[in-house]
Amino acid sequence: MRNRRLVVSAALVAAGFGLIPGTAQATGPAPAGPAPAGHGKAAPGVDLDKARAAAALTFASPADRTVRTLRTAPSGGQNKAAGAGADAGAQAQAQAQAAEGNPGLAVALAGSSQTAHGLDLESTVTSADASLDISIAWGDGTADRVTASGSTVLTNSHSYAEVGTYTVTVSVWDATNKVSAVNKTEIVTAGSDFTPHAPTRLLDTRDGTGAAKAKVGPYGMTALKIGGVGKIPAGVTAVALNVTVTNATSAGYVAVQPGKDFFPPTTSNVNYVAGQTVPNLVIVPVHEGYVHLVNSGAGSVDLIADVTGYFGRTESSGYTSLAPVRFADTREGLGTIKGQVPGYGTFGLDIADRRGVPKGATAVALNMTVTNPRDAGHLTAFPSGQAAPSTSSVNFSAGQTVANSVIVPIGSDGRISIRNGGWAPTDVVVDVVGYYSPDSKAAFMPLVPNRLLDTRRWAYGPLPARGYVPLPIFTGYPGIEGYVLNATVTTTRGDGFLSVSPDPNTWDLYENGTAGWPERPVSSTLNWTAGSTVPNLAQASAGKGSVIDFWNQGWDDIDLVVDMFGFYEKN
Repeated sequence: MRNRRLVVSAALVAAGFGLIPGTAQATGPAPAGPAPAGHGKAAPGVDLDKARAAAALTFASPADRTVRTLRTAPSGGQNKAAGAGADAGAQAQAQAQAAEGNPGLAVALAGSSQTAHGLDLESTVTSADASLDISIAWGDGTADRVTASGSTVLTNSHSYAEVGTYTVTVSVWDATNKVSAVNKTEIVTAGSDFTPHAPTRLLDTRDGTGAAKAKVGPYGMTALKIGGVGKIPAGVTAVALNVTVTNATSAGYVAVQPGKDFFPPTTSNVNYVAGQTVPNLVIVPVHEGYVHLVNSGAGSVDLIADVTGYFGRTESSGYTSLAPVRFADTREGLGTIKGQVPGYGTFGLDIADRRGVPKGATAVALNMTVTNPRDAGHLTAFPSGQAAPSTSSVNFSAGQTVANSVIVPIGSDGRISIRNGGWAPTDVVVDVVGYYSPDSKAAFMPLVPNRLLDTRRWAYGPLPARGYVPLPIFTGYPGIEGYVLNATVTTTRGDGFLSVSPDPNTWDLYENGTAGWPERPVSSTLNWTAGSTVPNLAQASAGKGSVIDFWNQGWDDIDLVVDMFGFYEKN
């Protein structure tokens, strides 16, 4: 038995060795950007600081929006008998003195939100040479207070407990000249919370739902409106879709991308061969209310997309990642009765208040695997207490073992339901990888799709049988909760499955050669057979140090492609 691991050498990564991006299709890879510059704070091929700067939300309120107010302090010897005329005269005198003493008092504001909950604020104060008391009210009931003398530039940072829209107010008080200057600006945090959505079909080119009733042709695309459709509000930042390819006439892949305008794909979401029906969960940014699906194949295909939730910059549910936890296995009777799920049968699964998922969780992220099916069919996961929708979560053929990531809203009783949509029995395995909850603090930060790893294009060759590769992603950023990745296995020489799990070692331990061998996980992220190319979404926990392990659990070498679509951040 070979028992090897494949470790990314820090020196070779730093030198830009291998890791040349390409598409996840097994043939005809296309370049997707520069080779990696290093490791540590940046994942191979992704510089977090640059990505944040490119996607930052900026806000400003110039100095000419400053509201100046002249104030007087009432004299203790004055009384109402002095009359309104005396008060008016004193006020006019004070105003004249203030205008002479600090007539240009003003403040300009410029802000930037680059982290999920954070704001960096620059306050440029213009003032005469006078002592100033400055208050920065962040709009969430908290404030910072500082003192200054004369004109100054202040830089302050703040972290909000929840994503959302806030009004920041900066007040400058000159006690000597009895004048204040106030400016304010509305800001929006960069992170997005998740809102579950009952599984609903948004696109089906077979019947004209959401697009023309026609197959998507070779290298063609279809735009899909998301924002403002049904119960999905306008202004959503990203969407969770289960995308299914069917009726394919040749091999190819589908890429789901932001907006409605075509741009050449550099990553892939769903890989298929002729005649195959294959789904995959996609979490994709929404641009101007749209996403678009590109068929990068030489033949035509039908495309189906079912929504299970969306992300927006209003307070809802944050994310908490878990190391994969097995919740159900019908082969053993774990979580349900022992035995295959009968044709058109449904079983319920307790989720909330179980094995790390708390009461009050609104949705669960899981990996659902079908094995030993006696005929073709599909599974549908949906909230308990609701009728089964006309959507699919996993499609399978007779004898196939296949997995798919699913995000499922949790019913009011804390359960989900899983229905076998085929006429023949099958076994079902469910691994939970995370959950969404109002008490969870990590918000989603979408990224332009980026290739992290392609073993077909690096010096080390394929991922060895029974080995693993540790991939450092954003190490040195303790606020990262997890990652949205797409793993694709290709050049398969036998059957097997891939596991994705957080590494207990930090990257520093790999660099100095003292990393211990991680415990081999038992959960599967995707399964393959000889000669197949199989993708699946992986919502991976950042773990101890943002090093993610990809395990080849088969007995033959494979090629592995890893694409990144975003991350969850607490800060």
